[in-house]
Amino acid sequence: MAKTEKFEEKLEKAKTLLEKLSEPSLPLEESIAYYKEGIKILKEASNLLENAKQEFKILSEENHS
Repeated sequence: MAKTEKFEEKLEKAKTLLEKLSEPSLPLEESIAYYKEGIKILKEASNLLENAKQEFKILSEENHS
């Protein structure tokens, strides 16, 4: 079974990619590849955050019933 990355791990990967993108000598092709990868990672992190919000909402509603 594949390991699911945690939200924090995805943010750390995104931070690393941002640092790489900040390098002035980075070739255009690599910049585009890093950018695409970063967008993918941030979307995944956003989905994890939304799922967590939904879980908290459900738990909160259950506790107030």
